[in-house]
Amino acid sequence: MRVHIALLVLVGAFIAAGTAWTQESAVKLSMDDRAVSVLAQGQPMFTYCFGQVPFKPYVQSFSTPGGVNVLRDSPEDHKHHHALMFALAVDDVNYWEEIKDCGIQRHRQFADAGTVEIDKMPWARFTEVLDWVNPKDNAVALVEHRTIAVGRVDALKASVIRWQSKLEVPEGKAAAKLGGGHYYGLGMRFVKSMDEKRDFMLAGDEKGELVRGDEYLTPSAWCAYSAEADGKPVTVAMFDHPGNPRPVKWFTMHTPFAYLSATINLWKEPMELKAGQPIVLNYCAALWDGKVDKEAVAAFNKQWLMWTAPGN
Repeated sequence: MRVHIALLVLVGAFIAAGTAWTQESAVKLSMDDRAVSVLAQGQPMFTYCFGQVPFKPYVQSFSTPGGVNVLRDSPEDHKHHHALMFALAVDDVNYWEEIKDCGIQRHRQFADAGTVEIDKMPWARFTEVLDWVNPKDNAVALVEHRTIAVGRVDALKASVIRWQSKLEVPEGKAAAKLGGGHYYGLGMRFVKSMDEKRDFMLAGDEKGELVRGDEYLTPSAWCAYSAEADGKPVTVAMFDHPGNPRPVKWFTMHTPFAYLSATINLWKEPMELKAGQPIVLNYCAALWDGKVDKEAVAAFNKQWLMWTAPGN
């Protein structure tokens, strides 16, 4: 898979535009034929794999301001858990599990990539075009424009991912049905050491629906998780957006490992996506060193809601 010369020129132009920012706050994006990487203050912060992936692109690593990565890619117990990934079922084809006849999210191209200013802060940002391919006939079932913005918000002492997925029916197709299991959505698998101490926190006192075992689906503006990553306390939180077509129900589980996913209840209420009527999903993930309290997560949520969408 080649990175086009035009894209490299575009990346260079964006990076050049960002040189006015201070060295302390700057983020830098680089790319090869396998992955997009982001440095913050000269340290690795984020890796996104899009090349040489058999089924789906995904965020492979995401680190705190102190340099602690919290994501685990393809563990032996669930090889299809790729760190931070987004997948649904489309027309009853499974794009989540990696099994026989599963769907493939095929990287088509990058529409843009580089370092930009959003909300008066420097962000590394890229937009990827993905074809969701049905393996039965190799037809495109869904087209996604996935925009990811990555930044270090010094005032809130957090590493941040802003994720936008615009889903639309490809040309020549009338509609697509979105569905899937109760955990399908934007899901996060943590490093092994974070499974040992499990502490989920929600915005309010919402009572979730028990699905099976200790797996819950709970409506909330956000969900946070505190644990120790290789002996270092960290907190990660994911945030819904009121502009999404449906409010999030957070999938959480504790055993035999911890997992967090932003779902829109497609397992009970499948959604029909019609031609010319795309849907846009906006989410945010924040990561801190140390155990962060509820007030701090709520304060971040207010900031998130004040930001513009990552694609703007």
